[in-house]
Amino acid sequence: MKDKIIKRLLGLIPMLFFISLVSFLLMHLAPGDPLQAYVTPQMSPDDIERIRISMGLDQPVIVQYFKWLINAMKGNLGYSLISHRPVFEVIMERLPNTLLITVTALVISILVAIPVGLIAGYKKDSIIDKILNVVSYLGISIPSFWFAMMLIYTFSLKLGLLPSVGMRTAGVETSVDLLKHMVMPVIILSYYNICVFTRYIRSSTISQLKEDYVLTQLAYGATTKDILFKHVFKNTLLPVITIFAMALPQLVTGAFITETIFGWPGMGQLGVNSIFGYDYPVVMGITMFSSFILIIGNLLADVLYELIDPRIKA
Repeated sequence: MKDKIIKRLLGLIPMLFFISLVSFLLMHLAPGDPLQAYVTPQMSPDDIERIRISMGLDQPVIVQYFKWLINAMKGNLGYSLISHRPVFEVIMERLPNTLLITVTALVISILVAIPVGLIAGYKKDSIIDKILNVVSYLGISIPSFWFAMMLIYTFSLKLGLLPSVGMRTAGVETSVDLLKHMVMPVIILSYYNICVFTRYIRSSTISQLKEDYVLTQLAYGATTKDILFKHVFKNTLLPVITIFAMALPQLVTGAFITETIFGWPGMGQLGVNSIFGYDYPVVMGITMFSSFILIIGNLLADVLYELIDPRIKA
């Protein structure tokens, strides 16, 4: 186990290098110029060129990349072209806000999806299962931006129950106010996850109910509740771990669309603003941060697989 973890951690280096190279090249191939944020009508071509040189944008892209790479290896991700602050500082400032809604949504998703998925699998082809299938397919199919707009229209404009934008009301610093602002973003993030997680767990439950150990438990007089939550549940943990690992990058980057629509000051909104503002250093910082978390999440999933099911190690 120890050797495997060390080997996977060493594999991070070439993987992150490849991701950073592709991301850097794609950004510079995209239309637009970061100088647009600095240029004014009064500037002469010489002034614009001086700014370009001072930002290092006059050099070939590959030279810019290796300069960025050397600094990144030293822990320096550069400075934001918009806020003129260290990229790491900007990211760390937004990260807690994103974790607040994404962790909450992920916990709610798992707590709801596990019992719902087990019941749907046990009640396969029943009315309950069919209703849950329709709800799940709707949640997977409905665009998050449309669902968000419907929630804003219903609960903010029509009923006036919830705030539509931001993290806090100006001048109000209460927990109740924060919770009100969290409700709709968390619903958007958790509803989709619940639907996806439920489908995974339902499928795994159906296959587990065909195993011999279930028939053995029934022969010994075990109740349905005991079979589902004490025996079948343990064997459905593998897909739960898989989808949890897949959801880890969202804990860092947040939901770009959700945070932008609700004006939530997190990593997602920062990423969107940085893309539209051609803030290359911040975009690279977010990309590398999320890639690192994804790789670590996959490693964590592999380790948990072996701990839960020793047969995988064999």
